[in-house]
Amino acid sequence: MGKKVAVIGAGASGLPAIKACLDEGLDPTCFERSDDIGGLWRFKKDPEESRASIYNSVIINTSKEMMCYSDYPIPEDYPNYMHNSKVLEYFYQYMNHFQLKKYIKFKTSVCSVKKRPDFATTGQWDVTTEHNGKQETHVFDAILVCVGHHTSPNLPLHSFPGIEKFKGRYLHSRDYKNPEEFQGKRVVIIGIGNSGGDIAVELSRTASQVFLSTRRGSWILNRVSDYGYPADMLFITRFNNTMKHVIPSSLLNTIAESKLNQRFDHANFGLKPQHRQHPMVNDDLPNRIIAGTVLVKSNVVKFTETDAIFDDDTVEKNIDAVIFATGYSFSFPFCEELKVQNNKVSLYKYTFLPELEKQTLAVIGLIQPLGAIMPISELQCRLATRVFAGKETEFSYSKI
Repeated sequence: MGKKVAVIGAGASGLPAIKACLDEGLDPTCFERSDDIGGLWRFKKDPEESRASIYNSVIINTSKEMMCYSDYPIPEDYPNYMHNSKVLEYFYQYMNHFQLKKYIKFKTSVCSVKKRPDFATTGQWDVTTEHNGKQETHVFDAILVCVGHHTSPNLPLHSFPGIEKFKGRYLHSRDYKNPEEFQGKRVVIIGIGNSGGDIAVELSRTASQVFLSTRRGSWILNRVSDYGYPADMLFITRFNNTMKHVIPSSLLNTIAESKLNQRFDHANFGLKPQHRQHPMVNDDLPNRIIAGTVLVKSNVVKFTETDAIFDDDTVEKNIDAVIFATGYSFSFPFCEELKVQNNKVSLYKYTFLPELEKQTLAVIGLIQPLGAIMPISELQCRLATRVFAGKETEFSYSKI
């Protein structure tokens, strides 16, 4: 085999990373801290520390036609939008088809990734791992970081005075698993990303009342578009991408927003964004709002022992639970080269560290696309492994 590559994580980005290494004649070893593959898409009732976690009902927001890896289509009998269990099944099929499992070391954490003393000439790394309490250090020629960015919950309690006195329950959306425990409760959900919208819809069928608090609103996209086709199949096309470079973005946004308002006027529902931002994908939220089971509220400014007070001076009394759907923060504590500031890290093509003397480290899947992450991760892996193998000899940062 060729150069030795450490792949960190065996989820949606780690699996194609292993395969890309094999395709380029490299020798991969994948380190997965848990006991199985799947990362974010492996549901577990009890969340594990420093590991992504989803709720039981999660359905992926991108269609199978747009999310599959290029060389292994998702089975035809699978639904267009898959439940998380189906996504995990697909990952198992992909792994087994390409015989990737033998390259994965489970229950093995990466403790540190450090440049070797001769890095400037060799580009090599010392990788220290831990398995069953025993640490080992090995030399690798290159690193693929595939740990994702949905692991550490962002819980900004300091922004909500009085939460420490609140007598009800509060939790991050990461710790939400099913609606039964909120039966008959009055629940405030803070945040209007995909998780906040999904949880609001699900709880609206069991809770006595759901309040969805948002500072800025959000555009709501449907999974199902014209004539019943998956929305991403119709809109994420080469033609539309070409138009993005021809038509002013402000005009394109106005056209898209007008189409979204044809289904329901976001202003009338209290959802019109103050700024253009990443939209939410949710088919049911407008129906739950118009039925009154979800009430859209402005930003929470304060909690009392029992109540939530909003910045429009309204008060909702006798709140039983607060769910913070406030996103995630990420970091790379095992690698000092990857510096995160304000939840961002500067990467060329969202992949490479320009300041490295040798391009032997790549970050995969650290991106929030309007569409599926899997094909993007696959392309990042293919580029990175070609760089590692020395096949991209003209690779430079001046190429756009």
